Amino acid sequence: MAPRVAVLGCGYWGSNHIRTLKNLGALAAVADINADRAEGFAVEHGVEAIAVDKLFGRKDIDALVLALPPQFHAENAIRAVNSGKDVLVEKPIALNVAEAEAEVAAAKAKKRIFMVGHVLRFHPAFEKLLEIARSGALGELRYIDSHRLGLGKFHTESDALWDLAPHDISMILALAGCEPAEVRGEGAAIIDRLSDFAHVNMSFPNGMRSHLVASRLNPYRERRLIAVGTKAMAVFDDVEPWERKLAIYRFAVWRDSGEWAFTADEPEYIPVEEALPLTQELRHFLHCIETRQEPRTNGAEAIAVLKILTAGSVKHSGVGGGV
Repeated sequence: MAPRVAVLGCGYWGSNHIRTLKNLGALAAVADINADRAEGFAVEHGVEAIAVDKLFGRKDIDALVLALPPQFHAENAIRAVNSGKDVLVEKPIALNVAEAEAEVAAAKAKKRIFMVGHVLRFHPAFEKLLEIARSGALGELRYIDSHRLGLGKFHTESDALWDLAPHDISMILALAGCEPAEVRGEGAAIIDRLSDFAHVNMSFPNGMRSHLVASRLNPYRERRLIAVGTKAMAVFDDVEPWERKLAIYRFAVWRDSGEWAFTADEPEYIPVEEALPLTQELRHFLHCIETRQEPRTNGAEAIAVLKILTAGSVKHSGVGGGV
């Protein structure tokens, strides 16, 4: 029997969790502060709508997916694990590191599964890229460039960095294999007090560097991550069709008679499985509940991402520098 999972938060992303868990045969209930909204999803998917205050005490619910505004994640995650429930908390899991650490510590104390929703870690194209990088086929990784650009969405509490960059930071950390030694951020607020653009530069103890760009005020959509090694470069472009989402560019650079020379091959497009990242993520969550395996995107990663977001944040409106 599949774990019985309830979704707390029936907004845009919560509705995706609801639909996916229903397809996986694991959706047991929904809950939302807006009771009418929860009831609508409950009727649509043939499950129970549970009042938020009663949700945590329900013994017939094994786990919760929290898809709330991030300022409400910490208190609800702690309440959930203290009630004996495993949790998947959407990103970011909190708006400060102290609250994130409290969530993770509470889950550890209660021996509960704690997973963060860094969904692109489960994208088949990124999983393949990570496999290729770890095999040494790219050579030594030296640089990662990540762009996440588009128009909207605008939030009252989360700027472009906190809303858009967690996925990219998670992928960069996976490729780097360690946390950064230095983080520098810069952003600009155009619409209101929160930054609509963000640039984050990171340097790592192993010598690797990365540059991340996030924007919610861009006229076109871009979802691209480039990993540059000493033998080849890999490009994960999620805007491309499946047969072109992952490309490898092999190259060589050398000195010839005191001048630099290079060769570059045409891109090799790598076949990847066509699968929805959210489906893969939730399958992993269900597997972790059943086996008590530590999630791939666990609490330690969630805290590492929060530390980078904090260090790279712009401290005031307008253009400014981070830490």
